[in-house]
Amino acid sequence: MKNTLKLGLLGLSATMLFAQCGPPKTEEVTEEMTMVEEVKTPSLNMLWETADSLPTNESVLFDESTGTIYVSNIGGQDPQAKDGKGSIAIIDKAGTIVNPAWVKGLNSPKGMGIANGKLYVTDVDQLVEIDIATSKVVKKYKVEGAQFLNDLATHAGKVYFTDMNTGKIHLFDAGKVSTISEGNETINGLAIAADGTIYGLDASGLKKWNADGTTTIVNANITGGDGLVILGDGNFIASRWQGEIWYANDSTQTLMLDTKAAESNTADIGYIPSEKIVLVPTFFKNKVAAYKLDY
Repeated sequence: MKNTLKLGLLGLSATMLFAQCGPPKTEEVTEEMTMVEEVKTPSLNMLWETADSLPTNESVLFDESTGTIYVSNIGGQDPQAKDGKGSIAIIDKAGTIVNPAWVKGLNSPKGMGIANGKLYVTDVDQLVEIDIATSKVVKKYKVEGAQFLNDLATHAGKVYFTDMNTGKIHLFDAGKVSTISEGNETINGLAIAADGTIYGLDASGLKKWNADGTTTIVNANITGGDGLVILGDGNFIASRWQGEIWYANDSTQTLMLDTKAAESNTADIGYIPSEKIVLVPTFFKNKVAAYKLDY
């Protein structure tokens, strides 16, 4: 009996000791944490401006393959003049004018795009083909019924361009010009997505062309736009010639730049994707301005 009692007391003591040395029992509390994602307001911050010696510059194009920046200069005050004063300049990514007249003798050049080693430029009522290697005009394609050829975009070796006055989108392919869309009031800005989808800016807003030829309005508030950049993930940058640059998608639009008070235009913008830099031709201010995009 004594041994049994002793062992029992020892067991009880060990249990008490373990209870004292072990971690205290605490009540479990579950806290629900709400993660708040910071939403940035898209903005543009100026980096540099070129000298004001790019006469009536209308469009800027960045060539990703070479890093070259092309600028189309109307030359005079009339964007429809056929006076031979138009030119294409080259600037660098620091805003230095490398060659003020890389190609001369054009009329009123506007939209530009690169395909098959050629720079294509709209010029009032014709499409101009320039050999990049030699900086020579190879050929000019007269566009039947054209009145105000404007923006231009390329995809898979094909050239797409708009006529703002007639509301048409033309296609240049295999040496021939055809019309692929009509009835687009004051159509101007044009951009082609990686999958070949066409996006444009006209009086109805920012819209896209479906595979069956119909159109869908992406954003009805960005009307009368000039330059268009596809950022991806459903986001775009659109400029209005009067002096506005917008960040837009299918549900919102944010005014990032307003230079109307300074009477500085924002025509057919260019874009450097790797550095998120928007290149802005200021038209009558005769210079190109570069802005860092933060979004």
